[in-house]
Amino acid sequence: MNPSSAGWIKKLLSELSKNNIFLKFSEEGFYDSLRDCGFIYGSNLDVVVQVFSKKDLTEEELCKTNLILSLFYTHARSKSKTNFIDSVIDFYGSINEVKTSIFQDLLGGIKSSEQLEKIVHKRVQIDVNVLTKNFNYFVINALLYVDVLAYVEYLKKEKVSINYIKKLESTIVAITLNVLNSKATKNQYDDSLIKLFESSLRYHDNIDIDYNKAVKLIKSKQEKHYILDLACMATWSDQMIDLEEQQFLEKLGSDLQLSLSRINQSIKAVNQFYSINKDNIALLSSKNIVQSFYNNSSKMVHKLISRNSKRLYQEIKDSKELMVLISQSTVRDLSKEEQKKVQEQLLDIFKSIPSLAIFLLPGGALLLPFVVKFIPKLLPSAFDENRIED
Repeated sequence: MNPSSAGWIKKLLSELSKNNIFLKFSEEGFYDSLRDCGFIYGSNLDVVVQVFSKKDLTEEELCKTNLILSLFYTHARSKSKTNFIDSVIDFYGSINEVKTSIFQDLLGGIKSSEQLEKIVHKRVQIDVNVLTKNFNYFVINALLYVDVLAYVEYLKKEKVSINYIKKLESTIVAITLNVLNSKATKNQYDDSLIKLFESSLRYHDNIDIDYNKAVKLIKSKQEKHYILDLACMATWSDQMIDLEEQQFLEKLGSDLQLSLSRINQSIKAVNQFYSINKDNIALLSSKNIVQSFYNNSSKMVHKLISRNSKRLYQEIKDSKELMVLISQSTVRDLSKEEQKKVQEQLLDIFKSIPSLAIFLLPGGALLLPFVVKFIPKLLPSAFDENRIED
């Protein structure tokens, strides 16, 4: 399954028909699994409850997958008689009136999995600039769980109140952002997280409410757990939760009428998630932009090559001169003329493989060094006497 290509939702639903054990999870258990894989924190690092292997899925693809799985779980638990795809499309159509620019071109015509794919892509995509989204903090969707909570309401009443969504986001602003803004000293992570929340809000229209009113607006157990976990995420910005911050979280949990064990579990969960994964989370990375671009471009090229390895190998094999030059590049430096030949012949090959069309765009040739780096692994070991198997 490839969430960046058409047909992925249909493929996913087909796989779920064979493996839907996760539907037996309790609501709290499934929510905790969403938190463990990073969906609640906006940093998706795995597939929820490991329904299937994440393989080489990017964070954005994991985000799409986890959103659909969350909506699917919610739909299945509701016992709704409406088809899942139709139900979700109708749901997004019902909230479209708030901000028509989000889905205005996607909600017409016959409902289909392809239509839902476009909606999900648009929903997940905050920054559409291909060159900057690799290291742009705003690509992290910390507030997608708002959609899931709104979908719960929609399934109960076959409609969702716009005021419900606005109040939920206003509550997030009142509690989570106030935690960050109240800090005497803010670090880069704090400032980035503030911008993240502000940029991710889809339906909030400057309804300012205070802490006490915000707490009273939170009713369901899922809402309470979510608000507490967002607050935990905010207080962890300096890579630790000190005594004063822990006291605030305990007060918030108490005001939300949550048990002390649940509060401590949320604090422990955020500490564990960020401590283990801090090197893989953009907001916590101290790498400069150039290094971030290099790392993310390298991962992207590796994914493209791995997904097209058989066809790419066959194309290279058919081009005998290119195959010889690439094999020789593993044991000696190619001349400038030979390097130019490799570049030209590779671009010719990429024309025949649609998913590699990114290399044909203006500036795409800059990614060729990454290609050459990974291509020797495609060739038979006889072409590389110095290769050491992993």
